Amino acid sequence: MKVIVGLGNPGKKYEATRHNVGFMVIDELSKRLNIPLDQSKFNGVYGIGHVAGEKVILVKPLTYMNLSGECVRPLMDYYGVDDDNLAVIYDDLDLPVGKVRLRLKGSAGGHNGIKSLIQHLGTQEFKRVRIGIDRPKNGMKVPDYVLGKFLAEEKDEIQSAIDHSAHACEKWIHHSFLEVMNEFN
Repeated sequence: MKVIVGLGNPGKKYEATRHNVGFMVIDELSKRLNIPLDQSKFNGVYGIGHVAGEKVILVKPLTYMNLSGECVRPLMDYYGVDDDNLAVIYDDLDLPVGKVRLRLKGSAGGHNGIKSLIQHLGTQEFKRVRIGIDRPKNGMKVPDYVLGKFLAEEKDEIQSAIDHSAHACEKWIHHSFLEVMNEFN
């Protein structure tokens, strides 16, 4: 069983913001894999489906970004999923807009959603799909930037990153993450 979590913030106010790119990938995967996000439990929405015999759970925590671990840990415990079968998709200020980088493990790198996951999972060793959103320019504060919408000129790059990330997650269902990293990084 594979668990794929996209990080973001719930509600219309945050739709299509930089911080919600993880939610956008989960929505894309939901369409591609025909797994509706029709269950609500563990402070999140999720869907369960089968892809060529492999059980897959797609998750969007509704705890707000900084408390994401409060959703993911109980869900993983309930379904008996170990950390090796978890992949988390999230925005990254340290990558250029639209750049996708896969990692097997790592620190939080200042990302509060990842900090929460590390705290609740008790490990840094879970797979990550990082999507670049770049850093704010012209003295804009980071919170205002990440909660802002993508600029018109960034939309094609972000859509490409969403597609690329979804494809990488699809590939991970039946291949090792290391193989997927080698192909997609």
